[in-house]
Amino acid sequence: MDPTWTSATALAQALKLRRIGAVELLEHQRRRVEARNAGINAVVVTDWERARARAERADVAFAQGDAWGPLHGVSMTVKESFDVEGLPTTSGSAGLKDNVATRHSDAAQRLVDAGAIVYGKTNVPLFTGDLQTYNEVYGTTNNPWDLSRGPGGSSGGAAAALAAGLTPLELGSDIGGSIRNPAHFCGVYGHKPSYGLISLRGHVPGAPGSWVQPDIGVAGPMARHAEDLDLGLSVMAGPNEWDAVGWKVDLPPPRGEGLKDYRIAVCPDHAFCRVDSEIADLVVAAADALARAGAQVGAATPKLEFGDSFRRFYGMLSATLASDYPDKLMERLAGRAATAVDPASLDTVFARGATQSHAAYLRAESGRQNDRAVWASFFRDWDVFLCPVIMTPAFPHDQQANQMARRLVVNGELRPYMDAVGWAGLIGNVRLPSTAVPIGRTKAGLPVGMQIVGPYLEDRTCIDVAKHLAGLIGGFVAPPGYA
Repeated sequence: MDPTWTSATALAQALKLRRIGAVELLEHQRRRVEARNAGINAVVVTDWERARARAERADVAFAQGDAWGPLHGVSMTVKESFDVEGLPTTSGSAGLKDNVATRHSDAAQRLVDAGAIVYGKTNVPLFTGDLQTYNEVYGTTNNPWDLSRGPGGSSGGAAAALAAGLTPLELGSDIGGSIRNPAHFCGVYGHKPSYGLISLRGHVPGAPGSWVQPDIGVAGPMARHAEDLDLGLSVMAGPNEWDAVGWKVDLPPPRGEGLKDYRIAVCPDHAFCRVDSEIADLVVAAADALARAGAQVGAATPKLEFGDSFRRFYGMLSATLASDYPDKLMERLAGRAATAVDPASLDTVFARGATQSHAAYLRAESGRQNDRAVWASFFRDWDVFLCPVIMTPAFPHDQQANQMARRLVVNGELRPYMDAVGWAGLIGNVRLPSTAVPIGRTKAGLPVGMQIVGPYLEDRTCIDVAKHLAGLIGGFVAPPGYA
């Protein structure tokens, strides 16, 4: 067994059977990070001394027959924006370079309670607010498939670390595709859970120490193997300490026992956000593989206007993000909102969303609930919905300060940078679970992913289809030079 590429699920079993020790596994990962991290700069904080002490305790516990939980002895990293007691949480901001967590975030605590050994943290963009991963505290993270390109954002360090074999499991967060986009760019798996399933307490942003659960945002697992998404979800899902008094999580099992039980809708491209033709072709190929294996597959979309639904997301996203903005920035946004001449442009939608009244936000909430009802009706006829993650494969680094001035090339045409959150935002705002899965590579050798979207709180259905698909077309493939 090569621990580098072994699933977290299999590592946990090997540790339990004493085929490998927790210290042995940690030291293997340490050597791997020391040998392979420099070129990609994915792991930016390490805690080897405390991790080794915990690994030693894990081995003693194994010897005494004491089981800590399903991740007993599995060493891993988490996204830098999550608090880990004793380690810095900067979210890429120099102003927070001295912010050392005094307790674990809720999600990290659940991993630790399950027996995980957190040995480090992975890089993020400034305040997790970009499709690329760079900041003035830790620098730029590169994509292991092509160092001239980014690994995505905001869980870009997490995805790059997984693809390079530096960690078997990761904790990511997602408000506009921040789990799914990096998974797509780096050829790994990521699960955006149903909203509210995993606590975001102890994540920056919001403010350090905040108890607020932000709208739209979620925490979720990332991995190289679909089975590990199920493991990570099982460990982390649950109420926070306030809600635990009265409720618990009891997710339904997958809708199907085999592929022949599944009704799968597919939408490889759409006028609201056209995608690169190679991406659309690979989504079709993945759907065809499922159909050949016995699933009922058809072209179908919910009966709603995708463009309107996405713009609703973008306005609600900007309002959520603006809760932490300084007054001077809010004044500038108010000015832009008042003088805008194109109400449909994303720049205008963002400015007006960030400065909207509470009453306007409640009207948007009403529209979102209508969208959710349409999706719920759609999932009475279909079990999952297949669609792109993003409109382009991993793109070259572009660190222009003004994101609105950036452009991406799609099918030979220049497109606004923020169009890239279209497919992710469409799904995120209606609070649905979505599993990002690798489905192949472009002619240039860059990874491509796909979203498997399911009904609200039926996360296990998404992950189950992901497992079946991996068996049909293969799953994760190590980047050249890292195998």
